[in-house]
Amino acid sequence: MRRPRAGRRRRRVLWGAGLLVLAVAAPVVWVQAVGHAHVREPDDAGPADAVIVLGAGLRADGTPSPFLRRRLAVAADLYRRGVAPRVILSGDAHERPDGTAYDEPGSMRDWIVGLGVPAGALVLDREGFETTATCRRAHEVYGVRAAVVVTQDYHLPRALFGCARAGVDAVGVGASAESSNPLRWLWWHAREAPASWRAGVRELLGL
Repeated sequence: MRRPRAGRRRRRVLWGAGLLVLAVAAPVVWVQAVGHAHVREPDDAGPADAVIVLGAGLRADGTPSPFLRRRLAVAADLYRRGVAPRVILSGDAHERPDGTAYDEPGSMRDWIVGLGVPAGALVLDREGFETTATCRRAHEVYGVRAAVVVTQDYHLPRALFGCARAGVDAVGVGASAESSNPLRWLWWHAREAPASWRAGVRELLGL
């Protein structure tokens, strides 16, 4: 009698483990699959109402970080191709504890103007604290229905999933995520799994 009971316990454990794996993996696969389906090469992007550039931090001197510079270079190229008439620069803007201003969109504007994009084509979204919120503001505040989203390639699928949640018909063009630090590169990619899981679960729960 002990052997059948042990077998049933083993099957229950296996079923439980399988359901746990499914619960963890399914949202990640869903988010990544939806996002990857909307990734494009620059030649295949647009036409759109706007190019949306997601922020990626500033250097100590107030200029865009290396990753952000790559995003802005991609956006400038898309603008020159005539993909969209506007470029939305979305990022964080706040006052530091020492009273100085941290203005990511302002720094992005100065940099992309230097790449040949006219200031009149730029929209500064200083409340770009989170990707889905950025896309929601693009849709509700700036009237964007179709967009080309620019961020690093590893982040692009999740960003596009978030834009779909916000009601924007978005495709994306990825900027390079090359890094001289292999551990940093690995960390950036690895953290997309839990972030994608949270995005998928939030969508399933309607949060």
